[in-house]
Amino acid sequence: MPEENEDQRESSRPFWSGTISFGLVSIPVNLFPANRGSQVSLRMLGPNGKPLARKYYSEKTGRDLDAEDIIRGFEISKDRFVEISDEELERLEPERSRDISLQSFVDAQSIPRIYFEHGYFLLPSGSSRAYHLLAETMERTGKAGIATFVMRGKAYLVAITADNGILRAETMRFHDEVRSPQDVGLPRKQNPAPAKVKSLESYITQHSRAKLPLTAMRDKDSANLLKLVKRKQKTRKNIVSAGGGKKHKAEVIDILDVLRKSLKESA
Repeated sequence: MPEENEDQRESSRPFWSGTISFGLVSIPVNLFPANRGSQVSLRMLGPNGKPLARKYYSEKTGRDLDAEDIIRGFEISKDRFVEISDEELERLEPERSRDISLQSFVDAQSIPRIYFEHGYFLLPSGSSRAYHLLAETMERTGKAGIATFVMRGKAYLVAITADNGILRAETMRFHDEVRSPQDVGLPRKQNPAPAKVKSLESYITQHSRAKLPLTAMRDKDSANLLKLVKRKQKTRKNIVSAGGGKKHKAEVIDILDVLRKSLKESA
């Protein structure tokens, strides 16, 4: 049996486990991220090839600080802070819960997409009869269930929707986290000429597709970076080791050039 790699093991573990509840019904579910991080990441290295680490230090003394020296603070004015201890933060944490209580439903299309933050899959844990009933009903009605739930010590606002028989959870930004067009200087609305609107509509229609092609969703920048890494790895160029220095290519010596220099020096 082939050994499971780290990515496969990570994807098989739920990010959160709990229940979706509405009325007298409770559905055990497991939550999985709907996206994965980029497969391409770069490390910062020193001149000797060893990975670098970030450290906290005092701006006044330049001295590196240990973890026990560091406290948190909320800036109330320039260079003035209110200190907040770890114990105080713990007391402010929401009550631990494993429940997503659907207490209100709205039209899914009525939620502006700017409010959506991170997407997750909600999969049934145990019996799936009630799960599929909820998924089918929400998909038919086009509704989204709005709730709050606690994950890793933080309360999240979440919208539960259904797509192709699968429940999805979208964590949402709170209202005060979303900027309005007026906040960024919305220009005054203008009425373009009808002829230009019709011309642009014709252009859009000619270049429209029924579905978004998956080829347009590929990360070309990451793919090109991976190709560069593999090419340099194959040619052994710029390969460094954390245990030692840079591995330089062996210098090619032109023996005829050495002889010419030797004859000139002896003449």
